[in-house]
Amino acid sequence: MAVLHFIVDEILSNAAILVGFIALIGLLALKKSISDIVTGTIKTIVGFLILGAGARIIIGALNPLGAMVQSAFHLHGVVPTNEAIVAIAQKSFGAQTAMIMALGFVVNLLLARFTPAKFIFLTGHHLFFMATVLAVVLGSAGISGVHQAILGAIFLGTVSTMMPALVHPFMKKVTGGAPFALGHFNTLGYIVSALVGKVVGKSSRTTEEIKVPKNLGFLRDSLIMTTLTMVVMYLILAIIAGPSALKPFAGRTNYIVYVVMQALTFGAGIAVVLMGVRMILAELVPAFQGIANKIVPNALPALDCPTTFTFAPTAVIVGFISSLIGGLIGMFFMGPLGLAFIIPGMVPHFFDGGTAGVFGNATGGRRGAVIGALINGFLITLIPALLLSFLGSLGLSNTTFGDTDFGWVGILAGALAKLGVAGFYILTIVVCGIFMVITSLVSVKTNR
Repeated sequence: MAVLHFIVDEILSNAAILVGFIALIGLLALKKSISDIVTGTIKTIVGFLILGAGARIIIGALNPLGAMVQSAFHLHGVVPTNEAIVAIAQKSFGAQTAMIMALGFVVNLLLARFTPAKFIFLTGHHLFFMATVLAVVLGSAGISGVHQAILGAIFLGTVSTMMPALVHPFMKKVTGGAPFALGHFNTLGYIVSALVGKVVGKSSRTTEEIKVPKNLGFLRDSLIMTTLTMVVMYLILAIIAGPSALKPFAGRTNYIVYVVMQALTFGAGIAVVLMGVRMILAELVPAFQGIANKIVPNALPALDCPTTFTFAPTAVIVGFISSLIGGLIGMFFMGPLGLAFIIPGMVPHFFDGGTAGVFGNATGGRRGAVIGALINGFLITLIPALLLSFLGSLGLSNTTFGDTDFGWVGILAGALAKLGVAGFYILTIVVCGIFMVITSLVSVKTNR
């Protein structure tokens, strides 16, 4: 278990080390020179560290925004935050999570090797989060020990192969056929957004072609537009919420000055994320050819959602705002539906909503970005509320998992687990088999 925990906690859960290790293997398989191997490996790791640093800057800048939203609208309830619910769950399900994650990654590699779905899921923290979901829902349903590890791993490996494959037809449209896939467990939201874009976006122009008057030419710079949009949003919410809502964050600093600086910091975080993404793609994708050629033929790395941001930066902000509005709308449906009151979490709405905006824009332009992300916001409010009843005692916490795939996978696994160990084994094999048949058909069609 000590070795297993080391592999899971220090390698698989650490995105920078995981992708650095993958890049190293790929470069060795390509028989590159020592200089190229060292350069490619280190630059890949540094790129992910830069991406992570940018994400932390963004998350830090979003914290006061969440407080302002809650104070301005007088909201109290459950806030979906993956990191928080995972930290709580590790106290009771740490060992089970490690087993499921390690075995699930092996299942992903085997499925990528022997099926047409050639996707290797490299977003380590999302693998860890999904393993935690499965450990919790299976444990809460009374399935434990070896059965919990095996069944959870089958689910994890199947889903981490299936979801990049199902979204890949739209991912190719987003990236113009770039040699990498999307590995992020809000994939259901992205697929829905892309499909909605196809329906509503006929003749709608892309968000990246928004006309700007000559005297406002500086707004053509996506980073400037993003930052100014956040400045306006922060100022409006700060004025509505008042200084008391921001006192825990601002301290003695004037609250207006504080929110302006946080909005500017948000813009800085976006710039850092985009720099990290460019470095990762420049180094990891060529290195991954070694894996694709020698170990898992034709494999594609499935990477985190910010890798899509460079393709439509304006759509990211449009998606974030639309997703947040969708979350606020969905929040008021929770009471009539008899569900927990889910308060929009800024982190999932930015990363999930922003990416949903990119996918909606790719298939349906501005209308697709707005409406697709709006529906995504509704989904990441409704589905976490439905998941709560499958989390056992953790369902009583003031937080839950925030992305669509954590929700539907947890609900499905929890429902099947109630049939007992024997029934769960049979249905897991049947369900995951059906999933892989569908995944293989989609993959074959996508690669034609």
